[in-house]
Amino acid sequence: MSRQDRADAVDRVMAERLLPEAAVQALGRWWRENEVTYADGTPGAHAVRYIPARWAEIVPWSSGLAPASDDGDTWVSRAQVARIVADALKREDFREALVAAYVWGKGKRGTPAGSGPTTLHKILADKNLDGALTDAVTALTEKDAQKAYSTLHQKVTGLGPSFFTKFLYFAGHARPSLPCGQPLILDRVLSLRMRSLAVAAGQDTGLDPDGSIAAWVWADWNWSPHRYSVYLAFMHKAARQLADTDTWPSHATPDLLECALFNATWSITG
Repeated sequence: MSRQDRADAVDRVMAERLLPEAAVQALGRWWRENEVTYADGTPGAHAVRYIPARWAEIVPWSSGLAPASDDGDTWVSRAQVARIVADALKREDFREALVAAYVWGKGKRGTPAGSGPTTLHKILADKNLDGALTDAVTALTEKDAQKAYSTLHQKVTGLGPSFFTKFLYFAGHARPSLPCGQPLILDRVLSLRMRSLAVAAGQDTGLDPDGSIAAWVWADWNWSPHRYSVYLAFMHKAARQLADTDTWPSHATPDLLECALFNATWSITG
C-alpha cells in the first residue's frame, strides 16, 4: 500500500469515526461556557482585537473597519467582517474584502514591522492577486469550495491557506446558497486538531503506527486542495454528529464547530 493509499484509508476511518467521545465532551464544555455569546448557533460574535493605526498604509481600507487613524485597541467580529465582505463583493472590490478578512485574521499581531501589514503589502502588490481573487469567487459561486481553494493555492506570494481560507469563508457568507456547502477556515491550529484525530485512527487500525502519515497530510501549512476537501467533508459531517447530542446546539452552523475546535482541547487518550 502506497503512502497515499494509507492516507486515503486513514481519511475513510476518520470519516466513519468522526469526533471521539473525549472531543465531544470537550466541545460540550466549551459550549456551556460560551452559549450566551453564541446563542444564535453561529460564531458571528467571535471578535478579535486590533489597532487600526498599525494598518494605516494599507489600501483599500473599508469604512466598515475603524478609521485607520485610530491608535487604540478596537474590536471587530466575524459578523462585522461578513458584512464588510458582502458589501465589497457586491461592488466587486475583492481587495477590500481580502483586507478586511486579513486584518481580522491577524488581529493585534499585525504590527507595523511584523507579518501583518508588511506581508499584506506584498500580497496586494502581487500581479496575480486580482485574477486569483476573481477566479476564487467565481469558482465558489459556480462550482465548489475545493475548486475555489485551488484557484488561490500557491497563486499569490505571501497569501497562504491559513489566510485565503478566511477570505473564502467570508466570501461564502456573502453567498448563503452555495451549491456545495460553505467553506470553512483551515489554519495551523485546526490542522493540528485534525492531525491528532488522524494519529489515533492510524494507530488504532495499524495504517499509520508511527503517525508519519498524519504528519504528512496534516502539515502545518500549504495543504493541498484535496486535503481541504477532506477537511470540509469531515467538519460538515462532524457538525451533524454534534447536533445529534445533548451537549451541542441542534441549530449550530458548521463554522461554530470550527471556532470551538480552535479553542477547545482534549486528550487523544480521552
